[in-house]
Amino acid sequence: MKKTAILGFGNPVRSDDGVGCYVIELLQANLSDSELITLLDMGTSAFEVLFQLQGHERIILVDAVVNTGEPDGTLYKLPAAETEAAIQDDPMVFLHALKWDQALSYAKKILQDNYPTDIQVFLIAVSNTKLEIGLSEAVQAAAQKVATLIQQEMEILAH
Repeated sequence: MKKTAILGFGNPVRSDDGVGCYVIELLQANLSDSELITLLDMGTSAFEVLFQLQGHERIILVDAVVNTGEPDGTLYKLPAAETEAAIQDDPMVFLHALKWDQALSYAKKILQDNYPTDIQVFLIAVSNTKLEIGLSEAVQAAAQKVATLIQQEMEILAH
């Protein structure tokens, strides 16, 4: 199995925006300990955590996405080709609000030739990013589905 970093993005005090962090919590409780899996709660201080990606061959990201026009909890899984197209370099990026596409841009700069080509992105549609704690039922259900999908994939790859 490839050494895999699983990153959850979001702000847990902005309601459904904290969905990526919640997925990491679920995985921490349900994934067996393995030196081949690193769970990273990217929260809102993601820039510093990117250095921990060194030595990983695979990246899985989970984040919220707003303004999709789809119901809350709608799940998107992007293929690697889509993630490469989204990579950007914004010198004015606000370091405490790094999103998944910006994180990939900076990870590519940091890791250079060691940047993994095996990247998956799970995005969960949200509309509530108000200053409040807790996920809506639809987003929580989608987060549980993503955590289950990732856990099942990790178990399959381990055998």
